Amino acid sequence: MAKEQQQAFHHRASLKQKNKPFKRRFASKNSLRDKSKGRTQRVSVKGKVLRKHSRADRRNAMRTEQRKKREQIVLSTRIFNGRYRAPKIVAVIPLCADSDVSGIVRDLYRCVDEEYPESAPKTTRVLDVTRFKQTIQFIEVGRNLLDILDAAKVADYMIMGLSAEVEVDAFGEHCLSAIQNQGHPGVFPVIRDLESVPAKRRSDVKKSLQSFMHHFFPDVDKVHTTESPTESLAILRMLTSQVPKGIKWRDSRPYLMAESVQFEPSMDDPQVGRLALTGYLRGANISANRLVHIPNFGDFQIEQIFNIPVAMEGAKGNAIEEDDEPTVLDQPDPALQDSLVDSNEPNQLNNEQTWPEDEEMDGWKEQMAKMEEDERMLAGDGERTLRVPKGTSTYQAAWIADNDGDEGSDASDYSDEDSDMMDDSDSDNASEEDADEYEDMRVGKDGKPTSNGIASSMEDNDDEEHDEDDDNMLTAAEEAAQLKAYLKERERLNRDDQQFPDEIDTPMDMSARERFARFRGLKSFRTSPWDPYENLPLDYARIFQFESFKRTQQRVVRMTSNAPTKAGMHIRIVLKAVPAQVAASYNPNRPFLVFGLHQYEHQMSVVHFTVIRNAEYTEPVRSKDPLVIHFGFRRYNVRPIFSQHLNGGATTNNVHKFERFLKPGEVSVGTIFAPIQFGTVPISLYLPSSASDSNNGVRLPTLVGTGSSLSVDPSRILAKRVILTGAPFKIHTRGAVIRYMFFNTEDINWFKPVQLFTKYGRTGHITESLGTHGYMKCMFDGPLKQMDTICMNLYKRVFPKWNTSLWSEHNQDDEQQVQWVGPVIERPVAMEL
Repeated sequence: MAKEQQQAFHHRASLKQKNKPFKRRFASKNSLRDKSKGRTQRVSVKGKVLRKHSRADRRNAMRTEQRKKREQIVLSTRIFNGRYRAPKIVAVIPLCADSDVSGIVRDLYRCVDEEYPESAPKTTRVLDVTRFKQTIQFIEVGRNLLDILDAAKVADYMIMGLSAEVEVDAFGEHCLSAIQNQGHPGVFPVIRDLESVPAKRRSDVKKSLQSFMHHFFPDVDKVHTTESPTESLAILRMLTSQVPKGIKWRDSRPYLMAESVQFEPSMDDPQVGRLALTGYLRGANISANRLVHIPNFGDFQIEQIFNIPVAMEGAKGNAIEEDDEPTVLDQPDPALQDSLVDSNEPNQLNNEQTWPEDEEMDGWKEQMAKMEEDERMLAGDGERTLRVPKGTSTYQAAWIADNDGDEGSDASDYSDEDSDMMDDSDSDNASEEDADEYEDMRVGKDGKPTSNGIASSMEDNDDEEHDEDDDNMLTAAEEAAQLKAYLKERERLNRDDQQFPDEIDTPMDMSARERFARFRGLKSFRTSPWDPYENLPLDYARIFQFESFKRTQQRVVRMTSNAPTKAGMHIRIVLKAVPAQVAASYNPNRPFLVFGLHQYEHQMSVVHFTVIRNAEYTEPVRSKDPLVIHFGFRRYNVRPIFSQHLNGGATTNNVHKFERFLKPGEVSVGTIFAPIQFGTVPISLYLPSSASDSNNGVRLPTLVGTGSSLSVDPSRILAKRVILTGAPFKIHTRGAVIRYMFFNTEDINWFKPVQLFTKYGRTGHITESLGTHGYMKCMFDGPLKQMDTICMNLYKRVFPKWNTSLWSEHNQDDEQQVQWVGPVIERPVAMEL
C-alpha cells in the first residue's frame, strides 16, 4: 500500500504562475561603476551551456587577454626593431619666433657622442641610438604652417620648441590649434635657452610654459630642457622606449615621407615622365594596383614597387635576413589597376523624351537664340553683358559674374536659389525701378569687367561711352568704401537671418505660384515622403554611388592586409605620367609626403562633413562662399552648402534643412562634390586669403571652422525653406481672416492644401478666398491672438555645384603664400671652442 502511495499519479502544474523577467533598458548603477573602473565581462559564446566559471577559468581568460594585448604592442613596434628597422620620425616644431630647432637636435646628438650632420637635409637627419637599439629620424621644420601640418601627419613624436625669453606668438598658437584639430602623436615640450633666465625665475618659467602646453595637450605634464647631456639623454630614452601613439585616420592607409626624389623624363614629352620616391612605408600595406596622392599635385598611378633594404649598424645578428639588392615587390595588373577617371560622362539621350507642345517650342526658340548668342560671344572676344546695380565696383562685379558663370546646366534652379537668398533685402520689389537703379556691364571670359567698364544701356554714341568710362574710374578710396558697404550688407543679411530665419515677403509684382513654382509643402518635415532621385541636375549623372557604403568600406580596408608590400619596409615607388613640376618643387628641407588611396577613393561623389564655426572668426560665412578645405591629407578649393545636423541621426525621409549662413555655436553639415573618402578624417576650413592683420602686422591664415567627415550619400536631401507670413485681419474664435500673405485669389487657391501654423503654436488650413485682394478665411485648432503671425512653410531641394578643384600651394600669389609663414627672430650662432 505504501508503494502504491509513492507511485501515485501527480498532475503537472501547468497553471503555475511565472513572473515576467525584468528587462532593463538602460545600464544599472553597478554596471556603470564597473565600466568606469575598467572591468570587462567576457561574452559567452552562443550555443554553449552557461555554467559558473571557476577561478582557474577566470585566470586563464585574463591571461589570454593579456597575451593578446602584448601581441598587439609587439606588432605595433615590430617595424622599429631588428636589423632592417625603420626609424621613428620626430618632428621638431618651432612655436616661438626665436626657437632654434637645429640647436635642440644638436643637443640630442651631443648627449650620445654623435656628430651633428650639418650638411644633411633637414628632413633626413637620422640618429642611430645604439644604446637603446633604436633609430630616430628628425624633421626640422621651419615657421611654415603647411610644413608643420605635413610633418605632424607623418610624425611618431613631436618636439615643441619653446623659448624662455620670447612668448609663443599668435602664429605659434595657430599652429597648436591646427595640430590639435587634425590629430597629433605624442608631444614633448622642450626649452633650450633656460640658462639665460635667472635661477630664481626658472621654476616659474617652466610652470608657466607647462600650463600653456597643458591647455592644448592635456596629456603633457612636464616641460623638458636640454641644459645638460643628462636631461637630453632622458628625452632620447623616452623617445626610444615609449610606444608611438597612433592616429586612427592615418594608420588605416599607407603613407611615406620621401627621402629622395628622382625624375626621368619621357622620350615623347619631356614635361611628363617617371618619378621614383624612396622612403619607409608606414601605416598600412600598399598594392601597386592602387593610386597614390601627392599633396598639391593630385593622384597618380604606380608603375613598380622595389624593395631597398637598409641595414642599421649595431643590430642583432639573428635578425631577419633580407637581400641587399633591390628587388621588385609588386607590379600593377592592368585588369585590376585603378583608373584615373574620376567622373562619369553623362548621356543626355538617356533622359525621358516627349514631344513638346507649341507653347514650349516658342519658349525654346527664345532660349536657343540666347544660347547661340552666348556661343558666338565665347567663340569671339568672350565678352558678355551683365545687369548690375548702378555704382557697382569691379570687385563686386567679379563676384556677380562668377556666380552667373557657375550656373551650369541647371541655371534656373541656381538663379532662383540665389535670388531667394536676397529676398530679405526686398529684391523682388525693385523690378519697377530697374531703369533707374540698374545698368549694363561688359565682362570677359574670366568674369572680370573689360576695359569698356560700365556703360549705360541708353548710350548711342562714342562720346557718351567715353564720358561714362571716365565717370566709372573709381579711386582707391571709393573702392574701399564700396567694399565696406558690400561687407556691411552681408552682415545685415546674416543678422536678419538670425532674427527672422527663412522669412520672406511675397512679391507684389508677380504671382506667388510663379515665384515659388519649384517649392512644395510638406505635412511633416521629418516623415513626409520625398523621392531623392527626382529632378536631379546633370552633375548627379557624373558621380558614383554605392549600394552599401559601409559594406564597401569594410571590404576595401580589409584588402590592404593582403597587399604584398608590408608596412615598415624601405621601398622605392615608381610613378608614371608625372609632370616635371612635381620633381622641380621637391625641396629636401621640406617634408615631401605620399599617401596611398583605397579603391574608389579617386572617384567623385557627394561628400558630407560636420563643421563648427571658429569662435575667433566673427564675420558671416554664407553658403557657397569660396573656402579652402583641408580634408585629411588632401586640400581642395570648395564652395560648400550648409545644412542642419541632427544629433539623433537621419530622419525617416532623409531630408535636412538648408542653412543660408554657418551659424556660430552650432554643428552644421557641409556638402560638396569631392573624391570619395573612407573612414572619418578631420577637416579644417580656411579662407583663400587672410581676412585681417594681427597687432604686429603679420598676416595669419583665417580659420573658419573645424570638423570631420560624415558620409558619402548622394540621396541626402537638402531642403531650402521659405516662410510666407501674414497677419490676422479679423478673428472669430477659431476662425480668422488673414491678409498680406497673398495678393490674388489664384495664389490662395494654389496654396490651399498647404498647412498653416502660427508663432504662438496654432495650426490650421485655408478654407476659402475672400475678395480679390488676397484676403482669405482660415480655420485653426484654437483661438488666435491679434498679435500672432500666420506662417506657411515651403521647401525646395538645393544641390551643390561642381566647382571643387585641387588646392596647390604653387598656384597661390605672394599675398596668399605670406599668410602661411610666421615671423622669425635670428639668433647669433655660438662658436664652439
